Amino acid sequence: MDTLLDRFLRYVKIDTQSDETSPTFPSTEKQLVLSRMLFAECQQLALEDVTINEYGIVMATIPGTVDGNAPAIGWVAHVDTSPECSGTNVKPIVHENYGGQDLVLPGDPSRVLRVSEEPRLKEMQGKTVITTDGTTLLGADDKSGVAVMMSAAADLMADRSIQHGPIRLCFTCDEEIGRGIEKLDLNIFGVCCAYTLDSDGSGRIDSETFSADQAVIVVRGINTHPSVGKGVMVNANRILCDLISQLPTETLSPETTDGREGFIHPYHLEGSVSEASARLILRDFETEKLAEYAQLLESLAASLREQHPKAEITITIHKQYRNMRDGLQIEPRALEKAIEATRAAGLEPKFDVIRGGTDGSLLTEKGLPTPNLSSGQHNPHSPLEWTTLEEMQQAVDVLKQLAILWGKEC
Repeated sequence: MDTLLDRFLRYVKIDTQSDETSPTFPSTEKQLVLSRMLFAECQQLALEDVTINEYGIVMATIPGTVDGNAPAIGWVAHVDTSPECSGTNVKPIVHENYGGQDLVLPGDPSRVLRVSEEPRLKEMQGKTVITTDGTTLLGADDKSGVAVMMSAAADLMADRSIQHGPIRLCFTCDEEIGRGIEKLDLNIFGVCCAYTLDSDGSGRIDSETFSADQAVIVVRGINTHPSVGKGVMVNANRILCDLISQLPTETLSPETTDGREGFIHPYHLEGSVSEASARLILRDFETEKLAEYAQLLESLAASLREQHPKAEITITIHKQYRNMRDGLQIEPRALEKAIEATRAAGLEPKFDVIRGGTDGSLLTEKGLPTPNLSSGQHNPHSPLEWTTLEEMQQAVDVLKQLAILWGKEC
């Protein structure tokens, strides 16, 4: 039987980076490589109702072992990795019996995991730490969750004496670009609540996430040869940069906020004299604040339209996901069981808010309560990403305890 480490290392070597500029679903064909692998592995484990649809969403059932009608619950993880850092040719490095020292990543020695900057590393002495080689992200977000789910499923299928209800596994694509459940049929999923395995460390239970929108700013100017540009040229690059430079930096930026503070984050700019564009994310735990952030962008654009009447400046807001806080009240057992299962696995639950979103945000908004649980990941979206085998194993233990607890709800 594959070990948890075997699974994780196999999955992270597959490039599954998503692409928010693609109109297809999944946004990249390469995500289907891992989806098809998981489909085959679910079949090999003798799971029931194993399916993969045209969009790469894989579902399967761990059949229950209890008598009676225990409710079905879901486990969810996503196969894609962030577009913000390369996922091509990932070379994971396994540091067994980690000694607590700084870790120089050999593929790019300028990248160093420093204990002074990452104090959680100090707590991992003696454990098995897994990093990248410094040239790519690792993909623990969320392949740690994928490996955790598959390992928990393998354990429950190998020992049918464990009493539990039916469990539905779901692997999604394109979560990193906010489309993770776009093609998921909740009627086919068929569960009373679900859990995403997409949070860091161990023992975390996220019951709140940011609400999120994306803003796309497009500036259209007028290009001409610079030798005759006077009075004719309208430089879209300059106008866009002027707008971005007026955004607050002491507040409302990821660099200067934490906890429950929101932000406006320009993360991608491109352009030429004739047309320039920027993509920004708007984030806040209070959904109504997103409209205020959008209005701030509009006010900056309005001023620039007056200064540059020949330019065209448009701002388009795309809804992404919403805080899961209110939706979890539909099924209070979802959080209650997560707390109980975490303690049963020997961990003290850590309640937190997540400054980002998961498939659970969208699922909860659609009426399926879905808290987010730890899967062992750290520093996601970065070549300094890392995880530990022990934290992933703790996540496996929590899932198995969840299965047992829900099996008692006949």
